[in-house]
Amino acid sequence: MSADAAVNTGKRRFLIGATSVVGGIGVIGVAIPFVASLSPSEAARAAGAPVEIDISKIESGMMITVAWRGKPIFVVNRTDAMLATLPKMDSRVADPKSEVPHQPEYCKNENRSSKPNLWVGIGICTHLGCTPTFRPEVAPADLGPDWLGGFFCPCHQSKYDLAGRVFKGVPAPTNLYVPPYRYASDTRVVVGEDPKQA
Repeated sequence: MSADAAVNTGKRRFLIGATSVVGGIGVIGVAIPFVASLSPSEAARAAGAPVEIDISKIESGMMITVAWRGKPIFVVNRTDAMLATLPKMDSRVADPKSEVPHQPEYCKNENRSSKPNLWVGIGICTHLGCTPTFRPEVAPADLGPDWLGGFFCPCHQSKYDLAGRVFKGVPAPTNLYVPPYRYASDTRVVVGEDPKQA
């Protein structure tokens, strides 16, 4: 009887060991695809990647819109006349010195840009996320005689000047965001990279 007991114990150990190994391989086989699914796909990585923009084609006084991380990026080539309106707006905007940190430190100035004529901003209203329209004209009938150009949000009538600074008394609480960006050359801007990353 002791010989049968030894055989049964050996078989039992073998079966337990074999089952454990097969079970472990099965767990690993399921875990690898699960863990791989947690890392971002190539498309997701590309969606968050920096975007290089050719600014040589933007005429003076005009704006283009590009996408970065699924957001509209406004790039405005401001004229000297447009830049001259910014100091006049200080008393009419809520945060004239851009104290709320909605821009990189190198854009915390009156122009909210690293070079005066080119403004780069995220085109999403800080109220409820609508996309403002670029309204560069002075004193249009629908915006009144005090309008010197800027951005107007049609959803709830928030207004921003040509530096993306929000007017007082509108639903939007803060200035438009300025993303990190750097100049790759005189004609190319890279949105999504800080100048220190160059």
